[in-house]
Amino acid sequence: MKEIKVPVFPESITDAVVVEINKNVGDEVMTGDTVFSLETDKVVLDVVSEESGVITKISVKNGDTVIESQLLAELEIKDISVNKKEAAVAEDNKTPQTSPAVRQALIDNDLSKEDVIGSGKNNRILKEDVTSHKSSTTTPVEDTPMRAGERLEERVPMSRMRQTIAKRLLDATNQSAMLTTFNEVDMTSIMSMRKKHQEKFVSEHGVKLGFMSLFVKAATNALKKFPAVNSFIDGDDIVYHGYCDISVAVSTDRGLVVPVLKDTQELSLADVENKIIDFSTRAKSGKLELSEISGGTFTITNGGTFGSLMSTPIINPPQSAVLGMHNIQKRAVVIDNEIVIRDMMYLALSYDHRIIDGKDAVMFLSHIKDTIEDPTRIVLDL
Repeated sequence: MKEIKVPVFPESITDAVVVEINKNVGDEVMTGDTVFSLETDKVVLDVVSEESGVITKISVKNGDTVIESQLLAELEIKDISVNKKEAAVAEDNKTPQTSPAVRQALIDNDLSKEDVIGSGKNNRILKEDVTSHKSSTTTPVEDTPMRAGERLEERVPMSRMRQTIAKRLLDATNQSAMLTTFNEVDMTSIMSMRKKHQEKFVSEHGVKLGFMSLFVKAATNALKKFPAVNSFIDGDDIVYHGYCDISVAVSTDRGLVVPVLKDTQELSLADVENKIIDFSTRAKSGKLELSEISGGTFTITNGGTFGSLMSTPIINPPQSAVLGMHNIQKRAVVIDNEIVIRDMMYLALSYDHRIIDGKDAVMFLSHIKDTIEDPTRIVLDL
């Protein structure tokens, strides 16, 4: 008999919710088949069978909250023939599995798969199918008869991810002496460099050169020069990291997640770009691994993608600082006593003043500014 249990969670995750049970008692499963899907406050996690056999017991139901190593099901190990495997695959093709994003949408809208007609291949349910179904079965607010002076309200429970985001943001502001320093960076040189070398870069590496990878490398160089920014408080101790693991904020329909670029001091610009694209794609479909969103020694967030001109980003505990990028705008600036038009971006560094002095914070941000304005510093590691 083989037990199927909840996997071990990273330190920051304590429990999960069962959002889908893909097998019933008596069903045959193959090695690698997804038996359960669990939603943590960060990702949707698939629990797969490590052996082939028959499900003899299921210990949970949809909506149950489970903790790590908790028993989910029992499996009687059996050798499942190839023909049976092919039959199972054929059955799966008839009733295709839903993606984590669709499963989350069904949960958020209190629907089951049977409620929605799929428009995808083999009648697979797409996220827009859930939205369309909800719209067609919900009376629009503007069409609801209203008495004079009546004002409508809607109460919607927060998702687990939104609850976690809210708690972590509140903890960050309550448990740190957070301060933000600002600067502005002239993006003209780096934009010119990208334009000049973009075609060759794509040809060589198969990915476009974006601004985020350049800021990741600039921040990595600055972290090496200002180790206090790359540290955190643990009780009465300060822990300094001898490596740079940079968390990059990615927006999804379920909320903000921050996958971690490990050892950025070892990565090239192309490496960073490829990893960011991969993280972004899998984050939006709920396919990030727990290990990929755990840890991190510093965070970069880019509100400029949504048009933000300036903001004060909030620290991602237990980290001690976060860099905020913003929208690029043409502005009149003075260079060599002349007013010229340049592509400018405001930068913001929020930091924990308990561990990072104002001088170090200002110099750290100035180092990033200098590197972006003279990108050859990245190549020369200056």
